[in-house]
Amino acid sequence: PDGALYLDKSVVSVSMTPTPKAIAALQARFGDDPRWAAQTSSWLRELGFNGLGAWSDTTRLVGVPQPLAYTRIWNFMSSYGKKRGGTFQLPGHTGYPKDAIFVFDPEFEAFCDEHAKQLGAQKDDPWLLGHFTDNELPMKRETLANFLALPEGDPGLRAARQFLRERHGADATARDITDDDKQAFLAHVVDRYLAIVCRAIRKYDPNHLVLGPRLHGGALNYPEVFRVSGRHLDVVAVNYYHAWTPDLTKLAMWEREAGKPFVITEWYAKAMDAVGLANTGGAGWLVKTQRDRALFYENFTLGLLAAPGCVGWHWFKYADNDPDNLKVDPSNRDANKGLVSNRYVPYPELAAAMQRINERVYQIVAETERARPPAAPVRR
Repeated sequence: PDGALYLDKSVVSVSMTPTPKAIAALQARFGDDPRWAAQTSSWLRELGFNGLGAWSDTTRLVGVPQPLAYTRIWNFMSSYGKKRGGTFQLPGHTGYPKDAIFVFDPEFEAFCDEHAKQLGAQKDDPWLLGHFTDNELPMKRETLANFLALPEGDPGLRAARQFLRERHGADATARDITDDDKQAFLAHVVDRYLAIVCRAIRKYDPNHLVLGPRLHGGALNYPEVFRVSGRHLDVVAVNYYHAWTPDLTKLAMWEREAGKPFVITEWYAKAMDAVGLANTGGAGWLVKTQRDRALFYENFTLGLLAAPGCVGWHWFKYADNDPDNLKVDPSNRDANKGLVSNRYVPYPELAAAMQRINERVYQIVAETERARPPAAPVRR
């Protein structure tokens, strides 16, 4: 907020694990919740991090003497779906009937306006970086066919039929769908969703960044998704998996089509040498050792820093999964994802690698920009 260059180096889900053994471990290591919050914030700063990703315990962590910048995730569509009915749990995110979000429901816009009122409580907080709207909504090239497969009377089905008729005539059916139709309808769905939720957010909090629904999967290959996202968002949030090194051609497409910077909001590797974790869940790389996790962090972040459109990353996540916690979704039950174990013991090789890179980020960016040809874009 003071106008200085800020590259967002955050950790996702900086929060306490609610199982009995984890609670006992926290008390033994930190004493109580306030000490956990203060010491954890201080440790993350020592490692060169400056922010808190989604699902962090901001109530406790913002109250420390020197807080980290934080983000909030508000789940507009999934909260509406829970109220409406029809959603279900998938690994890592909410599922929708036929992968068709409820963006054409006539009640959705009023719900978002009411849901966004709670954002006003933090609209003047300088430590708040911005808002995520949802997590990993289905954005697929099959979206038009999926909407056409909805039950009779569904608003999404009516919208899809109207779209197809306007493009191919009154007798059009799913057999008439072209590649252009697929791209145009997906863009239409994303545009309608973002227009509604971003308008609601900015009505009650005009002061902070809108980061969007954390794009993932096939959507990362679709220029139309980024083109529409850039019309509504301040920064495009991307959950980037299945890449050992960032694909700079793909990252350049994101920036070019959106006309906005992007931040990587989920990525990680899990190691086979973690004690007591089977590592069957989650989308991150499976590697042999903690040293390999450290090498992955260094390699991936250096690749991101070579992309002028990238303004940060959020490592997923603070603590390993705890197999005793059966209340979380299936992707978060048995994997080595954390900077610390599920008993709050740090992984020293990973932490050291993070510190080496994080402390040098601004120096690396400055050197990269100086070496970039004059005609190339510069980091926003």
